[in-house]
Amino acid sequence: MRNPMFTRMLQGCVIGIAVPTLAFGAAMTASEYDTAKSRAEAQFKSARGQCDSLSGNPKDVCIAEAKAAEKKAKADAEAQYKNTEKARADARIAAAEADYEVAKARCDALTGNDKDVCIKEAKAAEVRATADAKATEKVAAVRQEAREDKLEADYKVALEKCDAFSGPAKDSCVASAKAKYRK
Repeated sequence: MRNPMFTRMLQGCVIGIAVPTLAFGAAMTASEYDTAKSRAEAQFKSARGQCDSLSGNPKDVCIAEAKAAEKKAKADAEAQYKNTEKARADARIAAAEADYEVAKARCDALTGNDKDVCIKEAKAAEVRATADAKATEKVAAVRQEAREDKLEADYKVALEKCDAFSGPAKDSCVASAKAKYRK
């Protein structure tokens, strides 16, 4: 049977990994990206400073949490700046790695089998999150390819329909098809 401290630590790890880290939206400008990275560094320094009053494992956990928050913030900023599925997947992977480091620090407070189980569970959560991020990236790429294939097929159908016309009517039809399917 697990002790209550172990259960609370495990719940914290799971919550940290389960919470989405990305705010999807419009791409960032270069100056917004630089500002976000600077903000992450400043927040890390502030959080790291608060750890100095602690000692032992609580200090290690505090430092790991500060580093994880910085890593996640920088990865999120980069994902928004690049605004690609790969960048978003990389940010999710970075978040999973950061959460794993925090979980390992929390597990260090335990001993024996409880510690071993805690670390294995944390690693399993990291592997699941990483696999999910990679799968999401692949699914997005396949969907994009399917969208492009559908548009190309629809464009060819529209052009074939235009062959029924001649002169300015055909030119107008082709222009309309291009406007609709070649964005």
